Amino acid sequence: MLEIQEKIPLARYTTFQVGGCADYFVEPTSEEEVLEALRWARARSLPLFILGGGSNVLVSDTGFRGLVMHISINGVETAERSGMRVYSVGAGVNWDSLVARAVAEGCAGIECLSGIPGSVGGTPVQNVGAYGQDVSETITRVCAVDVATLQHVEFDREACGFRYRSSRFHPGDHRGDAGRYILTRVDYSLRPGGVAKLAYPDLKRYFSMSPYQPTIPTLTQMREAVITIRRSKGMVLDEGDPNSRGAGSFFKNPIVSLTEYEQISAVSAGPVPHYDAGPDHVKLAAAWLIERAGIGKGFALGAAAISRKHNLALVNRGGAKASDIVRLKEFVQRRVHRRFGIQLQPEPVMLGFDE
Repeated sequence: MLEIQEKIPLARYTTFQVGGCADYFVEPTSEEEVLEALRWARARSLPLFILGGGSNVLVSDTGFRGLVMHISINGVETAERSGMRVYSVGAGVNWDSLVARAVAEGCAGIECLSGIPGSVGGTPVQNVGAYGQDVSETITRVCAVDVATLQHVEFDREACGFRYRSSRFHPGDHRGDAGRYILTRVDYSLRPGGVAKLAYPDLKRYFSMSPYQPTIPTLTQMREAVITIRRSKGMVLDEGDPNSRGAGSFFKNPIVSLTEYEQISAVSAGPVPHYDAGPDHVKLAAAWLIERAGIGKGFALGAAAISRKHNLALVNRGGAKASDIVRLKEFVQRRVHRRFGIQLQPEPVMLGFDE
């Protein structure tokens, strides 16, 4: 029988380690249990929040007045299709364990996403990406439960509506689907014997300085390089490193028009790092904007601080409250807007702040 718990502190389930209690809490291990929990919440008219690995959420100090569903569906199945290996993975599986397995089995497509915390179910929600790869490149199917109809539904890649760090499933998406679907399984199509993707400047620099300087790194070498670089920036979960007590990159890299880019260049003191983002648009480096706005690594407001390793990460130095993180977030946003006219948008989901 499904166990519904009461007044469970959510801080222990998030990488920020802050936030209040959920009025009700459940950990379904199958799609059938998801449906059972949904019916239970519906009978009591309770709001619902889906929690995965807790690496991309900031919970308010007052917690959540509803049911938090911590998805714990495990299992990995594989199949060979048209020269590709499809990994069909339960939404509760640890993401990095899947990447490690794929790399060990010589399958390319997600090696640059090594070291990212969280669970599989969260990857399509925000179109997780790093170092030149996005999960949208490999996802072929997403299975879910429709909260409105209590039916099993499936989406192919196109139907997921992937955008930069977003999809139709993302709470911040404005296409009307936010909160409607609970993801239960994700399929990734990876290439056996494929070549590691070497496209990102940090990785090119890393391998150019490497003693063996591989022309084409192996998947294992790429995974090791990504984890090394992420760890140097405090982006790998480490109980002994307070710089990892956060949600990784807190702000999205803003996408602006070429006209806006030219205006920003005019007020900057030098070249503005940017990347192509489609016709007439470029993506700017949020970390560069923050630094040029006068906020350096290690800057702190009370117990909340900018990571000492990477100024795109907001961290809990120890004993912080969610309100401390929000105060620092708003301070950074104001400074960047005042300097460049850009409103930085947070990546993490903000839970319980609208109550």
